[in-house]
Amino acid sequence: MKELELKYLNSLAGHFPTIAKASTEIINLQAILNLPKGTEHFLTDIHGESEQFNHVLKNGSGSVRRKIDEEFGNTLSNKDKKSLATLIYYPQEKLEIIMNEEESIEDWYKITLYRLVQITKRVASKYTRSKVRKALPQDFAYIIEELITEKAEVQDKEAYYNEIIHTIIKIGRAPDFIIALSNLIQRLVIDHLHIVGDIYDRGPGPHVILDTLRKYHSVDVQWGNHDIVWMGAASGHLACIANVIRMSARYGNLDTLEEGYGINLIPLATFALEHYKDTNCDAFTIKYNKNYNTKDLHLDIKMHKAIAMIQFKLEGALIKRRPEFGMDDRLLLDKINFEDQTITINGKVYPMKETDFPTVNPKNPYELTKEEAQVMDRLRQAFVRCEKLQKHVRFLFSQGSLYKVHNSNLLYHGCVPLDESGNFTKVQIYGHEYSGKALYDVLENYARKGYYSALDLVEKLKGQDIIWYIWAGPNSPVFGKDKMTTFERYFVADKETHKEKKNPYYKLYDNEEVLNRILEEFGLDADKSHIVNGHVPVELKKGETPIKCGGKLLVIDGGFAKAYQEKTGIAGYTLVANSHGMRLVAHEPFESTEAAIINESDIFSDSINVETYGTRQRVAETDMGASLIESIHQLELLLEAYRDGRIVERGI
Repeated sequence: MKELELKYLNSLAGHFPTIAKASTEIINLQAILNLPKGTEHFLTDIHGESEQFNHVLKNGSGSVRRKIDEEFGNTLSNKDKKSLATLIYYPQEKLEIIMNEEESIEDWYKITLYRLVQITKRVASKYTRSKVRKALPQDFAYIIEELITEKAEVQDKEAYYNEIIHTIIKIGRAPDFIIALSNLIQRLVIDHLHIVGDIYDRGPGPHVILDTLRKYHSVDVQWGNHDIVWMGAASGHLACIANVIRMSARYGNLDTLEEGYGINLIPLATFALEHYKDTNCDAFTIKYNKNYNTKDLHLDIKMHKAIAMIQFKLEGALIKRRPEFGMDDRLLLDKINFEDQTITINGKVYPMKETDFPTVNPKNPYELTKEEAQVMDRLRQAFVRCEKLQKHVRFLFSQGSLYKVHNSNLLYHGCVPLDESGNFTKVQIYGHEYSGKALYDVLENYARKGYYSALDLVEKLKGQDIIWYIWAGPNSPVFGKDKMTTFERYFVADKETHKEKKNPYYKLYDNEEVLNRILEEFGLDADKSHIVNGHVPVELKKGETPIKCGGKLLVIDGGFAKAYQEKTGIAGYTLVANSHGMRLVAHEPFESTEAAIINESDIFSDSINVETYGTRQRVAETDMGASLIESIHQLELLLEAYRDGRIVERGI
C-alpha cells in the first residue's frame, strides 16, 4: 500500500475507528444506492417575478398536486384536493381563513392532519430515515417521526396514531403542526433545485427571490447575463453599476435598489434634476407595472437618461481600454454629427431622434464630467457597502457558476459559441485563445478574480472588465449575440440598427452532431445526456417548441417574466426530473398570491413527458451515487487494513 493511501486510510479510521463501525457505514451507503433518485427542479429566467417564483417553488411545478392525486386517487373530490394543495402551499395564510369560517374546527383539524400525514409519508418514502430526520422541524421532530414511521411492535396502531393526533388538537398545537407538516412536504417533494440563470431585472423582486434561495435546502445557480452584471456592480465596476441602474429605471424598478437593497440614489436624482432639467427625454419612457408610483415618473425619466449617458461613456472608455474585446463597433458617441443630428454606424449615416446631450463633450465624448464622476463614485460606494447585495452576490459565487454538469445534464444559461459550421469559436482573452469548455472556465476564473481579488488590483480590474464582457461581449457564451444595441434603440428610429444577431448556436441546436460535440466537450456521454438552457424565450404562440433535437436539448425560458409573456404566449417553462423520467411543465400566467390563497387557484400547467426511464432510476445512477460508490470502496480498503493489521482498531 502506498504511503499516501495509508495516510488517507488512517484519517478515515478517525471517523470509523472499528471494523464494526466501518462495516455499518458500508451497509448504510449500499442501501442508499438502491433508493430512488431524488427529484430535481429546474427554473430559469425568473427576472424578478418573486410571487410566481414563490408559488412554483411551493408547488414543485405541480409535484405536490401529483402526490395528492397519487395518494388519494378518487377518494377525495377535486375541490378537496385543491383545498389540501393550497393549504400545503400557504399553510399560515390559509389557516387564518379556515379558522374564521369553519364551524367544527376540531373535526377539520383531525381530517386535515390525517391527510397531511399520509402525504408526508408518501413524499418521505424514497429517502433514508436519517435524511428525513434532518429535514424535520425541530419543535415537532419526534412527533412527526412517530406518525410517519411504521411501528411493527404496536398492536393497535390505529389507536396509537389516533391518540397522538387527538393530543395535538387537545393542547392547541394543531395549527402549528399543520404549518410544520406543510413546510416539510414542500421541503421533501423537491430534493434539489437548479436555477439556470437570470434572477435579476425586469420584475420587482430579485432580492426577495435571493433571500428565499439562500435559505433553500439544496440549490445551485448557473449565472445568467442579468445576474453577472449585478455581480459586477457589487464588485464596484462602474460600467456594470450604470447598466444595473439604467435597467432598473427602464422597467420602473428603482424601488428594488432603494427599498430592496437600501442603495441611495439621491446623488443621481439631484444630478439629473440639475443637468437634465430642460432636456428632451422622449426616448426614455418607463415600462412600469401597476405597482409603480407615477408621481416619480418625471424624475425617473430624467434619471433614466442621465445614467444611460453615463453608461455609454463608461462603456466606451472600457472598450478603448480593452481593444482585445473587439468591440470598436460599439464606440458610437464619437460617430455623432451634432450639427445635422446624424450618426454613422458601420459606414452608414442614420438620422437620430435627438442629440440633446448636455453632459457630452463632442471633442472628448467618453470622458465623464466632474459631476458625473462624483455621482458614480458615491454610487460605487453605495453598491460595495450594501450588506444585503453583498450577501446575495457571495451566495451567487458560492452556489453558482457559468455552467454545471449534474446527473448527465449539462446546464448553462446561454450557449456555447459556435461558428456557422458548428465548430467552437476561438476567442481571445488577454492574449490567449480559448473555446468550448475552456472558454467557460477562463471567463469564470476571471469573474471570481474581479469580485474577490484584493491584493492584485490589475488582475481585479481585468476580472471586472471580463464580468462586463460576459454581460455584453460578442463572444460571451452567456450573452450569445454579436452586439447589444442599447444606444441605437434609444436614439435611432431605423430598426435595421436595432438588430442583434444571435450566435450560430441558435440555428444549430437541432443538429445532433453539434450537440453531441458540445456534450462530449464537457465530458458527458452524448447518448445518455441532455443540455438544459434558457436565455432566449420560446415563442409558443408562433409554434416554437422548447424540445430541441428530439429532447437532447431543452430550452426552458418560456416567459416567466411578465415583460415577455405577450411575446411567448405562456408564463414560463420549468423542468422536473425524478426517478421515473423528465417532464417539461408549461405554466399559465400567475394572477397573484392572494388569488391563489382565497380562490385556491393554482397555476394551470401543461405537462409534457420528455423522457421516461424503462426502470426507475436509483441513487446509484447519479453523481451522488458515484461519490457513495467511491466512499464504499475506500471503506472496504479500510476494512482490509484493519483485518491484516496495517491499521489498528481504536477504542475497543
